[in-house]
Amino acid sequence: MKYNFLKHGVLATLFVTLSCNTTKQNIVPDTTKPAPQSIIDRKVDSILSLMTLEEKVGQMNQYNGFWDVTGPAPQNGAAAQKYEHLKKGWVGSMLNVRGVKDVKALQKIAVEETRLGIPLLFGYDVIHGYKTISPIPLAEAASWDMEAIKKSAEIGAAEAAASGLNWTFAPMVDVARDARWGRVMEGSGEDPYLGSQIAIARVHGFQGNFSEFNLAACAKHFAGYAFAESGRDYNTVDISDNTLHNIILPPFKAAADAGALTFMNSFNELEGIPATGNAYLQRDILKGEWNFDGFVVSDWGSMAEMINHGYAKDLKQAAQHAANAGSDMDMESYGYVKHLADLVREGKVDEAKVNDAARRILKVKFQLGLFDNPYKYCDENREKQTIGKKAFHDGVLDMAKKSIVLLKNENNILPLKKQGQKVAVIGALANDKTSPLGSWRIGADDGTAISVMEGLKQYNGNELVYAKGADVALGNPEFTLNTKINMTDKSGFAEAVNAAKGADVVIMILGEHGLQTGEGRSRSEIGLPGVQQELLEVVYKANPNIVLVLNNGRPLTIPWAAENIPAIVEAWHLGTQSGNAIAQVLYGDHNPSGKLPMSFPRNVGQVPIYYNHKNTGRPTEEGPESVFWSHYTDVHNSPLYPFGYGLSYSTFEYSNLKISTDKLTAGGNITVSVDVKNTSNTDGKEVVQLYLHDLFASVTRPVRELKGFELTPIKAGQTKTVTFTIDEKTIAFYTANKKWEAEAGDFKVYVGGSSDAALESNFTYTK
Repeated sequence: MKYNFLKHGVLATLFVTLSCNTTKQNIVPDTTKPAPQSIIDRKVDSILSLMTLEEKVGQMNQYNGFWDVTGPAPQNGAAAQKYEHLKKGWVGSMLNVRGVKDVKALQKIAVEETRLGIPLLFGYDVIHGYKTISPIPLAEAASWDMEAIKKSAEIGAAEAAASGLNWTFAPMVDVARDARWGRVMEGSGEDPYLGSQIAIARVHGFQGNFSEFNLAACAKHFAGYAFAESGRDYNTVDISDNTLHNIILPPFKAAADAGALTFMNSFNELEGIPATGNAYLQRDILKGEWNFDGFVVSDWGSMAEMINHGYAKDLKQAAQHAANAGSDMDMESYGYVKHLADLVREGKVDEAKVNDAARRILKVKFQLGLFDNPYKYCDENREKQTIGKKAFHDGVLDMAKKSIVLLKNENNILPLKKQGQKVAVIGALANDKTSPLGSWRIGADDGTAISVMEGLKQYNGNELVYAKGADVALGNPEFTLNTKINMTDKSGFAEAVNAAKGADVVIMILGEHGLQTGEGRSRSEIGLPGVQQELLEVVYKANPNIVLVLNNGRPLTIPWAAENIPAIVEAWHLGTQSGNAIAQVLYGDHNPSGKLPMSFPRNVGQVPIYYNHKNTGRPTEEGPESVFWSHYTDVHNSPLYPFGYGLSYSTFEYSNLKISTDKLTAGGNITVSVDVKNTSNTDGKEVVQLYLHDLFASVTRPVRELKGFELTPIKAGQTKTVTFTIDEKTIAFYTANKKWEAEAGDFKVYVGGSSDAALESNFTYTK
């Protein structure tokens, strides 16, 4: 059924005619899949032929929600103007409008009151869940479990789609090396290979088969956003073409190849040109080299921000730059709707560029099935039945447990005994039901997370004693300037010390509030905020038998804890089921298998720090008194905890590294195998990691690069052989020839449980 389109004679005739040209098998459409591309393209082109210039530009205009749609229509001011644009068909998408009732009301205006009745896209930041919240994406990356990550995205998509949404501004696939940058919590860490695999998993999870339980994905931020100087959000980015192509772009390419329907450009400049106006990124690479046929949306207000950058003199020129560069949809700058039609008439923007942008946007709407049923996502019964399903809570609990990384476990203090002990639990975060939701959980309700205390109380064999110790933040944690961090109040220290003195074991829940990371929340110091480090040391003096559980959205500098505290658990911000996940790991009902997706620095002076760095001309120390080599005089070059690192309640031994041949030839492949033995009495999982080092090349190459991994279950006492395949694609990179290719040369192979893998072999590639 074609709903509103039947009342528009031209469109009705158009769709009937095009439908009749399909084969007999297509008379009854399969609504779980997008229609064949050729038919969609023909329909899109036919609609374009009916549209005015202003209507085409309207598809390129996105507005934030601007009035209570259940109340009267706005009569004056900016809201009234937006409302008038909506009724004219000059709006292609809305964001931050959610809930079936509101979405349906707006969609009804678009499809039943405008001239052509073109449906709207409804976008929202479904970053790690909608109502039922999964771990932050950086935590999910620590699982190295692609199926679990895909399932997490499916859960978020299902809940959001049931609430009327059809588009998410995720996944964020920025490779990030600087933990000061607040948005590291939103991505997959420092490695382009791991980031690429996660990008694929999340795109597939969000988009699925384009059913009413799926959302259009949006790969962001294109490109280089995470390389902001000094880790300060929105700051300048100045990188080489080598870094752009070999480090930053691979996850974006993976997302495009996985079928992501949309991309979002970024706030930063690249080579002096803001990304929103950067034709090299959007037209040459994305739509040219990669043949991406979806559309590009700007980030919030980024078109207008080109004025602040000093690249555009006013909004009209900013719109001109953006349109000519290939930015298809304007999010909240109002540049296109105000100026683009005039720019076309003045000859400053070719109408073909407007046609291309509108075509791409209409095509996505067809792919989502909105022309077949504009109210596809507007079922109030489905909304009630879907939100908060038990299966979703089970799913995010599973994801949360898999995201936890065991950093230290001296004397096997973990797992905890389940009975007969007095356990002191210290830290304001232990009793917090909002912070575990993390940043970017805007669809969730405060106070809906399971706290650590609630999770621990599920185990009733031990006596629990709680003491807050100290608040992390004072006042409203939405604002996290230093004045809002608790730098002075130590009034709870004495209670914490007393609780620790009488306990067999102390669990301290310390770290960042969930809203101390995320957009606009960069930090120049990345240790434990406020007085928490002092609290940790005071409690340690009273009872050193401490399990430190970190809640955080970025790598932290914890050198004192690493040296003194016997057990450290990286528990991130784990979402709705946070407390249950942490308790199940602490008590051993789940054996941790997570591995770090970002290196943990020893101090902030090492930042940015990452495992896949380059050698310098003086990479090693020549003697104990030598100073003329690349190093610090006050700290080791190495990180506190390296990329890929993570312990388990099992122990694993690597041996018998074999390579099928030491000669890789053009068109061929070689295999690398290693034996991994579980030397403990506990069944576990190990992330077996393969790294390569290209020793000599046309441009310098990293000392190691992740090129494969396997999350492998291994029973107690069992030995498993894990095998990897290496071919030309594995060793290809962006060379001095300005293209991706494999170069002849010598390679080292490393296999192990982290980026510090010790087992090595070698091979040579010849063309």
